[in-house]
Amino acid sequence: MMPPVEDEQSPAEGGEGARGFVLLRALKSGSARKGCDPFAQTQRSKLQHRRARINQQINKEMRMRAGAENLFRATSNHKVKETVALELSYVNSNLQLLKEELEELNSCMDVYQNESESISVPMIPLGLKETKELDLLVPLKDFISEHYGEDGVLFEKEIKEFMELRQAMRTPSRNEAGLELLMEYYNQLYFLDSRFFPPNKSLGVFFHWYDSLTGVPSHQRALAFEKGSVLFNIGALHTQIGARQDRASLPGLNQAIDAFQKAAGAFNYLKENFSNAPSLDMSAASLNMLVRLMVAQVQECVFEKVTLLRAQKDFLTWLQLAQEAARVEDVYSLVHQTMTQAHVKDYVPFSWTTMVHVKSEHFKALSHYFSAIALCDCPAASDAELPEHEKAFLQFHVTMPEGPSLRVLLQDPEERRKLGKAHLKKAIMKHEEAMRIHGLCKILRKMDILQEVLSFAHKRSLSKYSEIDHEEDFFETGDAPDIHPKTHQKPEIKSPSFSQVKVTDLFHRLGPLSVFSAKNKWYPVRRVHLMRGENGFGFTLRGDSPVLIAGVIPGGCAAEAGLKEGDYIISVNGKDCRWSKHAEVVQLLKSTGDEGVEIGVITLQGSEGPKAAEKKAAAMSSGSGLLKSNKENSRKSLMNSKSASTLLAWNKKSKRSKNSTYSVPFTAVGDNEVMY
Repeated sequence: MMPPVEDEQSPAEGGEGARGFVLLRALKSGSARKGCDPFAQTQRSKLQHRRARINQQINKEMRMRAGAENLFRATSNHKVKETVALELSYVNSNLQLLKEELEELNSCMDVYQNESESISVPMIPLGLKETKELDLLVPLKDFISEHYGEDGVLFEKEIKEFMELRQAMRTPSRNEAGLELLMEYYNQLYFLDSRFFPPNKSLGVFFHWYDSLTGVPSHQRALAFEKGSVLFNIGALHTQIGARQDRASLPGLNQAIDAFQKAAGAFNYLKENFSNAPSLDMSAASLNMLVRLMVAQVQECVFEKVTLLRAQKDFLTWLQLAQEAARVEDVYSLVHQTMTQAHVKDYVPFSWTTMVHVKSEHFKALSHYFSAIALCDCPAASDAELPEHEKAFLQFHVTMPEGPSLRVLLQDPEERRKLGKAHLKKAIMKHEEAMRIHGLCKILRKMDILQEVLSFAHKRSLSKYSEIDHEEDFFETGDAPDIHPKTHQKPEIKSPSFSQVKVTDLFHRLGPLSVFSAKNKWYPVRRVHLMRGENGFGFTLRGDSPVLIAGVIPGGCAAEAGLKEGDYIISVNGKDCRWSKHAEVVQLLKSTGDEGVEIGVITLQGSEGPKAAEKKAAAMSSGSGLLKSNKENSRKSLMNSKSASTLLAWNKKSKRSKNSTYSVPFTAVGDNEVMY
């Protein structure tokens, strides 16, 4: 079932009105979570509203088709078969029309472009994946009661805060604040995974997400699907931020380059760390295509940057522009090849494939046009300039042009004109091919800016050709060799930097993750009353948060009271000590009077018993050191660590550090162990 229409509006809109409305509503409810107002009637929200309606209709038609096909196979009545076959033809026809309408909406690139009056070639952004609302209140409360032995009602505030964060990230604003919101939610998923998702047991919650291009619904119980979908939206939001920049200015170009590089990094990270995706937009083939598309758009921005910076155009500058344009053509050709592969061809919108093909031809034409300008408009090389010009020209063409020697070519104006004319001829052919391909796509024909850019470039080349064409030219214009692609700034794939957004575990009251996690199990809490003997309590303490009973002296007070090595102290005289440091617990024990002290302890399942003790003793005697513990053992915030690798790699087991241990024989007292 598709969700209600109002649940599926996910505008990546960052208008002040929308932000203010949601912020006011959040403050009234005591929440600081800010997303965009999903009901704000912006152009983007209307687009998402229409998408949701079409998705519902497609889902309905697909169910009808499945039912009709089952009936067609099951019945033996000839009349019924004819009726069902007729109904199937109507359903398939409706489905085709709906899919075409959805493709046109998903190809709506102009919505995300910048509003500057300057003319720029449009970029290709991605819409965000949409998701259903998710109610985690009951499942998490039940898990807290069952697994942690705590009253789940006491954690309703934390659960609701997490759900508010998820609700806000469904509609992130199209700016840095929106990116931070998505990253904050992704970082919290690390803690949610560690706290509530055991390795061999499902929480019973389904995560529903919709394909960003087709709207086809998918769902999984695995939290990895939720993480992957959020990562995808981080990449998609970067593409929208990049597309909206004013690329007529240097700051706008730098921001666009940064945004598209970060988008490429997000999609590449997702491709390398997420497999068996249930939706096509997160398949390896689609992500590979998206990475290449983002790299190509970065390269296009680099070309525009070079054009902007090189105000004074001389011979070498024109050659550089030609090679930059050839590089853009090269990367867009690779993207076009990727888009026309079998696993991607039927999925990618036709307007995307056409746009990429048009850009490939357009930039190839530009590379030849700039070559002609360098040869025809710049004066012949002087003796002083000749060595530098020769060096640059030797590496300029893929194959050296036929005709006179390089020195003669560079110093003879007529020879330069002939080669320039050949380049212009090829430029005009490529401009016309770009315009022909552009005319094949109905959606692109509606984009006035693109039409204007292509038409202007074509007329400019024609005008230049007429200018240098002489009536007395009896020679046949040769075929100009292609330009060798070269760039001064290679695109960089920037992986997501999650550590920049610091978060605190919402459920830190449950205790340190090193012990109190979904993968660990422990016996019920034991309350032990201890009286101080002549030699103290008779045990050894070690570590922090929580403090570990590393050893118990046989015959001592602790042993008689039933304490065991490997027990964790979680309370002293009713005071919660799960997050307490070693010195704090020691101080509580030392302040005990004649009435004794009550200690609350837990024992991890699998860490107790003679065999476990023997193994630990062997480990100590062999010099292997302490058993490793989770890095979160002594801190609440993950982001204080030097690396976020444990956060990012959800499919890898986190390693334990040397900060603490499950238990250590009391006979092997370390430097930081003290007898009490």
